[in-house]
Amino acid sequence: MYKILRKRELNPTVTLMEIEAPFVAKKALAGQFIILRVDEEGERIPLTVAGYDREKGSVTIIFQTVGATTEKLQSKKEGEYIQDFVGPLGKASETKGFKKVAVVGGGVGCAIAYPTAKQLHEDGAEVHSIVGFRNRDLVILEDEFKACSDKFVMVTDDGSYGEKGLVTDALKKLIDSGEEYDEVIAIGPLIMMKFVCKLTEQYGIKTVVSMNPIMIDGTGMCGGCRITVGGETKFACVDGPDFDGHKIDFDEAMARSGFYKNFERQSHEHICNMLKGE
Repeated sequence: MYKILRKRELNPTVTLMEIEAPFVAKKALAGQFIILRVDEEGERIPLTVAGYDREKGSVTIIFQTVGATTEKLQSKKEGEYIQDFVGPLGKASETKGFKKVAVVGGGVGCAIAYPTAKQLHEDGAEVHSIVGFRNRDLVILEDEFKACSDKFVMVTDDGSYGEKGLVTDALKKLIDSGEEYDEVIAIGPLIMMKFVCKLTEQYGIKTVVSMNPIMIDGTGMCGGCRITVGGETKFACVDGPDFDGHKIDFDEAMARSGFYKNFERQSHEHICNMLKGE
């Protein structure tokens, strides 16, 4: 059993939890993920490591309440326990040897982008962070990004906070102003990552994306995170989750990511027939 040390709601649907897991904290690195079960009957879900404290023996996760399992996890309180917390899994993000990097985060994907930006900063890189949300109410981790960024740009779709526009608009503006990046790291919705990659490909800038959003069981056995990278079949959970964004077939990935939406909705809304008569 793993104790919930801290719980904080970042916005109406996104929650941060700090979990007591000393063995995971000892080895965790930016870009990796864990698999958890809320209780003995719960399903296994992968969540990215959003932070860790090796001395305290804790790992931070950030999740969006979108279905039955995340709703059950969100209902847990500080001091309570979850059943399983396994990791770290996946390959860590490459963060050493860069002079200047642009980190682009979209929506809840900023929870994955932040630890990478923080590690790049700690490893000596100049970090320019661009984060985007639909509106002001959905903004998360603003102060955390500012603390590890040499340049920080906030954009919202409706202009209610920061600059109005898309993360691609802000990135293009920086590149056209003369900023030269060793690498761009984009993490967020698949459609966002696709268009970031289409933009950077025009400028010949290496771009890495995290395919964490399409992972399901985190072991490769379900096949749900199967993607085509440079014409080869890869699995986001065991071969990634970071990949060369210019080689990914995003249209295929987006089509596959929609396969399970109806099943998730049914799981969330399901009422056992045996209980209907009560």
